[in-house]
Amino acid sequence: MRVVLKQEVRGLGRPGDVKDVADGYAQNFLLPKGLAIEASAGELKRVAQERASVQAKQDRSHTDAEALATRLNAVTLIFTLKSGDQGKTFGSVTTKDIADALKREHRIDVDPRKIHADALRSLGVHKIEVRLATDVRAHVAVAIEPAKLG
Repeated sequence: MRVVLKQEVRGLGRPGDVKDVADGYAQNFLLPKGLAIEASAGELKRVAQERASVQAKQDRSHTDAEALATRLNAVTLIFTLKSGDQGKTFGSVTTKDIADALKREHRIDVDPRKIHADALRSLGVHKIEVRLATDVRAHVAVAIEPAKLG
């Protein structure tokens, strides 16, 4: 019997998968528990439309992420921190600071959890990776300059 899974079934598949299973397994387990429904022509058509809409949404979000990555690759953020003689700073630049500066200076809203860097504690230019999607990455230049005294 062909069924369309409504929920994930361990060892069988994920929601929306169309599977051929034994009649007894379908009638005694999958259908009564609401884990699957019988695969009719209308149901197969609905599943195909749902998959197409999910794929279109993923394509749009991937395109948006690539456009954002292009913008981020051209960005250089400048922070000024007090520092000692050896270029060691008093304080650090965190991922939240980077996200706030992107939003304030460039109107780019990035979740700080997508910025992958340790707290920056030394003077100079640092390349910071921003993971926008599973396969879309951008690099932001973060320059840390010494604060002018007096």
